[in-house]
Amino acid sequence: MTLQPALPKSWPFEEAQKVASRLAASGKTEALFETGYGPSGLPHIGTFMEVARTGWVRHAFATLTGLPARLLAFSDDMDGLRKVPGNVPQQDMLARYIGMPLTKVPDPFGTHDSFGAHNNAELRRFLDGFGFDYEFASSTEYYRSGRFDAALMRLLEKHDEIVAVIVPTLGAERAATYSPFLPIHPRTGHVMQVRIDRIDIAAGTLFWQDPEDGTRFETKVTGGDAKLQWKADWAMRWAALGVDYEMSGKDLIDSVRLSSKICRILGSPAPESFTYELFLDEGGQKISKSKGNGIAVDEWLRYAPPESLGQFMFNQPARAKRLYFDVIPKAVDEYVTNAGKAHTQSADEQKTNPAWHIHAGVVPQSAASPISFAMLLNLASVVNAETPDMLWGFIRRYSPGASPSDMPFLARLVDCALAYYADFVRPMKSFREPDAVERAALQDLASALRTTPTDSAAEDLQTLLYDVGKRHPFAELRAWFSCLYQVLLGQQEGPRFGQFVALYGVSETITLIEAALARALAPA
Repeated sequence: MTLQPALPKSWPFEEAQKVASRLAASGKTEALFETGYGPSGLPHIGTFMEVARTGWVRHAFATLTGLPARLLAFSDDMDGLRKVPGNVPQQDMLARYIGMPLTKVPDPFGTHDSFGAHNNAELRRFLDGFGFDYEFASSTEYYRSGRFDAALMRLLEKHDEIVAVIVPTLGAERAATYSPFLPIHPRTGHVMQVRIDRIDIAAGTLFWQDPEDGTRFETKVTGGDAKLQWKADWAMRWAALGVDYEMSGKDLIDSVRLSSKICRILGSPAPESFTYELFLDEGGQKISKSKGNGIAVDEWLRYAPPESLGQFMFNQPARAKRLYFDVIPKAVDEYVTNAGKAHTQSADEQKTNPAWHIHAGVVPQSAASPISFAMLLNLASVVNAETPDMLWGFIRRYSPGASPSDMPFLARLVDCALAYYADFVRPMKSFREPDAVERAALQDLASALRTTPTDSAAEDLQTLLYDVGKRHPFAELRAWFSCLYQVLLGQQEGPRFGQFVALYGVSETITLIEAALARALAPA
């Protein structure tokens, strides 16, 4: 009996195992992973999240099984425009096209044939910018080309069964007129949500009435003359394409359940699924595009490299997380730590490392940094840095030979640290005066540093800090380090102070302490 190797302890491999078991049972030799996109607005941080996380599961699956796997980024661009997004031009023009398929709505930016085409192009640009490996699919193209025709005819055959699944979840008014099919008006081009009076399975048509003028129409369900409502559309797509895996947010739990039932009615197994928790803002409220209470991808990338966004998305996807600007430094340093650790780990150990997943199994040597992002922020804070050169002088002393050209990732961190410091740290800097115990400890520290070699290692300096703190009656050593951050740096917390002293300089730290003590004695 051959023992199977232990499954790596990381959630992408746990998800990948579900897909592997599915394929083993079905006999399929290729897996299809899908992620959906509603192109009524521009790509956002949730788009990144779904594609990145699904991509990690796909890569874990390929590593686990050796089987090919595809990732399909599917755009629901045949959906009707429900409302005008607030972040696009020509609002009045777009308002005239409410109810039209997104690929029939004029592009307010004037660069593409339609609003849907514009946003699809933005999606591809967005995904390509992060190096995602995916195939793009357009709902409009799939409907009109006939690719969904067989599945649509099957759904028409099962029309009444599907209605019976959905109607109990609807209010009385909508339940009275519900059909999974939405005919496209032959004159206006609108996606029509109307009562279907009769269906003809043999002919593959729907009979319905225009609610405005009473005109009666017979519409084919194939060839793009009709489309499906959301839950039926999702299920039909799973069945037609043979989707093996798709993840979705907690707010879609009921949709997944209903669409899975419909998929089985159509004669296909529902895909494996994973429910992720939603993001919350700083106040614990659900992040909403309409509220604008989240962080845009471009905003994150102003303050941190893209790998750190991957790190944030990788951590505990089944738990709700607060997504606001204060989480950025921690995410950056978690990534830096994991990227550095990857080069000392065995092949099996790497598979539990988020950096291994973020980089599809090959963590570049250039991703390592000898200096944490938090440390760069503290350095920027102390020297009131305005340009990268102000920081590189200190960096070279700490890491001789370091340069932006030789360490491009560190150079990116420096640029990001300057932007984050300017926007979030500097406006919040608030120095406090030391109390009597803290003053005595700071004077003691300055004296101890005067007899310390200027080239002391960070760990030796950290030990010195502990020794000084222990000589004074602090309730706990944490209070001593809080004093260092609040009195010397003007902030509530920071990284290991010994490393900061090594980076900033022993003599410079003495001057910093003396300036803080003199400031505290100065008259108001």
